[in-house]
Amino acid sequence: MRNFYIHTMGCKSNQFESSVIIENFEKNGLQQIKTVEDADIYILNSCTVTHKSDNEALYLLRNAKHKNPDIITVLTGCLAQVEKEELLKNDFIDYVIGNDEKLKLYEILHSAQMEGAKCKAADIMELNEFHKAVLVDTSKTRASLKIQDGCDNRCSYCIIPFARGKSRSADIDFIIEQINNFSKKGFKEVVFTGIHIGLWGRDIGMTLLDLLKEVENRTAIERYRLGSLNPLEISDEMLEFLQKSEKFCPHFHLSLQSACNKTLKSMNRFYKVEFYLEQIDRINSMFELPFLGSDIITGFAGETDEDFEITRQNLEKSGLSQIHTFPYSKRSGTVGAAADNQVDDKVKEKRADIVKSISHCKHEEFINKNLGKIHEVLIEKCPDKKGFMKGVTRNYLTVITDSKEINITNTIQKVKLTKYENGKIYGDLV
Repeated sequence: MRNFYIHTMGCKSNQFESSVIIENFEKNGLQQIKTVEDADIYILNSCTVTHKSDNEALYLLRNAKHKNPDIITVLTGCLAQVEKEELLKNDFIDYVIGNDEKLKLYEILHSAQMEGAKCKAADIMELNEFHKAVLVDTSKTRASLKIQDGCDNRCSYCIIPFARGKSRSADIDFIIEQINNFSKKGFKEVVFTGIHIGLWGRDIGMTLLDLLKEVENRTAIERYRLGSLNPLEISDEMLEFLQKSEKFCPHFHLSLQSACNKTLKSMNRFYKVEFYLEQIDRINSMFELPFLGSDIITGFAGETDEDFEITRQNLEKSGLSQIHTFPYSKRSGTVGAAADNQVDDKVKEKRADIVKSISHCKHEEFINKNLGKIHEVLIEKCPDKKGFMKGVTRNYLTVITDSKEINITNTIQKVKLTKYENGKIYGDLV
């Protein structure tokens, strides 16, 4: 084996873990290449949030084997963890490696080949400790750090707890050490990732706010950004702390899933629409132009036209900046999949299109509010196609600057946002 090709699907945790896999393989003398046809090994780090993602993973593996019959195909990630040995019935899959095992994929694969084992995926529900993964280097300007794994919630639509196991937290000293290592390497920003980072610390007698206070006091990082949070996990105390922080990027992603109380109850989500609409208003009032993203599932079992209309109206009047939406997908083994009152696929898609339209309008409104303002922009490593530099504001807007100066890469520059054209934001260095 001389080289490998890796494809990553799904969440930021998967992206982080793929980076760990890449470093592990390269450390052992293999080279990452960009074409399946020339690869000795094909690694697919899968997602299983929807049937669509499952089907896409199987298609990609089948296609890889078709293009290169001698290639060794390795399926890892959430689909591999949930389906395990069942996947080996497909002749285009050579190895199935579980979510915990993938962090030492090279060693596991080497061992599996020696033993003749095709599947290495232990019962992840029995896993009680966070598997520390150190990412030594990254090609991106902003560093990612996985601080948590697993989920203790049992939302009616979701298979992820069975793919990721119980919530497990990285210990605080490990996190601080990694952040300070990133700073020494020149990184200005770190993004905290996990499956449910709002649960960080619950298994070790701490809270996410405890961690953020330590980050503030014990690290030299200039900026940090949080992943997705349940609205119930954002306390007044946390907001007041973040409001005073000079490191925190005012970028919130709220895992809402619906804007109708009846649907939320059937989803087994323990908050009401009125509560999180107030949360959104509070965040918007406490921070200057914070980015507020969200997730919405359309067509969950039992969602009537009237229920969706309530969701539509509440999303319209909300202070969200952008909404990520997708039609509900039945996942075997969940409560939602067993419900009798399933919604027609075409209805799900139509409702998703309506939410996407609302999101488009809200995002444009948010961008227009930022025009004329001066923002601190972290200039990224890669310029755009015309050679101009681009970067990210604290409130999560990608901006193309009027500069082609490579020497400002990985620096924080003040940029005045001047125009929004053809889906791109432009700004002038101040």
